[in-house]
Amino acid sequence: MSMDRPSRRELLCGSLLAALLGASASDSLASLKHIVIDPDTSNGAQNALVVLFLRGGADGLNIIAPYGDEDYYRLRPTLGLAAPTSRKGPDHSRLMDLDGFFGMHPAMRPLLPFYQGGSFLPIHAVGSNDHTLSHFQAMAAMERGLPEDTGDIASGWLARYLNASSSANDSPLRAVALSDTLPDSLRGSAGAVALTRLSRFELEAPTGTGGTRHHTGVRAEAMAQTLQTLYCQRMTISSHRTEDLSAVSDATLRAMKAVQRLDPDHYRPATGVDYPSSGLSLAMKQAACMVKGEVGLEVACINVEGWDTHVAQGSDTGWQASRLTDLAGSLAAFFNDLGNAGQRVTVLIMTEFGRRAYENTGLGTDHGRASVMMLLGGGVRGGRVLTKWPGLAAHQLVGPGNLHVTTDYRNVLAEVLVNRMRVQNVGHLFPGLVPTPVGAMRTVNPAAIA
Repeated sequence: MSMDRPSRRELLCGSLLAALLGASASDSLASLKHIVIDPDTSNGAQNALVVLFLRGGADGLNIIAPYGDEDYYRLRPTLGLAAPTSRKGPDHSRLMDLDGFFGMHPAMRPLLPFYQGGSFLPIHAVGSNDHTLSHFQAMAAMERGLPEDTGDIASGWLARYLNASSSANDSPLRAVALSDTLPDSLRGSAGAVALTRLSRFELEAPTGTGGTRHHTGVRAEAMAQTLQTLYCQRMTISSHRTEDLSAVSDATLRAMKAVQRLDPDHYRPATGVDYPSSGLSLAMKQAACMVKGEVGLEVACINVEGWDTHVAQGSDTGWQASRLTDLAGSLAAFFNDLGNAGQRVTVLIMTEFGRRAYENTGLGTDHGRASVMMLLGGGVRGGRVLTKWPGLAAHQLVGPGNLHVTTDYRNVLAEVLVNRMRVQNVGHLFPGLVPTPVGAMRTVNPAAIA
């Protein structure tokens, strides 16, 4: 590494690059690491985990409704969904029967074939040990893989998984958040990427006034040209950073070429597949592009907003129904698009907590405890509702009327990691957890979770 005094040209180039990223030299490294995609280190076709987080606390009692529990209709005289009927043909106002006790919301009809085919599994009465019923604290606990938010662990459960198995896959497209920021579940993983679109990169750039920054979408090709110009062959911001910045800049430039080869703007789904028009659907389509492109994708995270249904929740129609229509349609399109590649993809759908068992005066539901998790895709032991059902009678509810948590959500996450992502020892990924099998996945490594 040269200790010579940098030239004016080199200083100017370094300053421009730092300005582009809106950071000091060390911060520039951190920023670049979140946009690196290396086209030459793909590990190709492998299992992938797609995590959808339903933010706001989704009402599991109406997503997978316990119509066989007589207290369900007592607690929800208006919001309760009509029980399935024996009449032939679909009734879009009634639950779809799953097992004679539970029924699936009629808006989720696109997922019924997956349930019947054994690749869709609802897991009911799942949750954490959070009793605050605060969105912030409950999400913080779940995204960090903790029973509750204690504030003493900063890293996310997916970040710990990625760091523990980093040698298995060195593709910089290994972990992708299809959003404008990284979720807390990926915090602590240096290689995770946050992208709103594959063909666009979010760079933090200064506005030039008062130090305020904003995010500016830059096309991959234009960004590559800008970085190549600013790098100036032998960029020096400070002597001890030259080699690091050189490596990161080179990887960033190669990232642009990888995205260009995927050509996501011209991605065409499989024949007959029509994705809904929504932000979720766009994210799912981009995930399909990466899976089918075999670029080493291992983890994808997608936020799905709008589940805090305090008022006007609706039953077979309304606020929640519209969200479920989008969710089910996007998931069905995703797997229909993937075709045989869907066998190596598992989708995990989770939410920070459920809703109160009884409806409120605003024809909605308030924050509760247990909800439903859902698994879809490769390795899933579906075609049934998996639960230790606690019941909805007054003496069976907890607190002011909440569904009791009978399955620790971490055991579901652990089982997915063991049996799909081939983690050898899952205990250290979830501090304090003694893993207990729940039977959600086809088992390939029972010793790792026992």
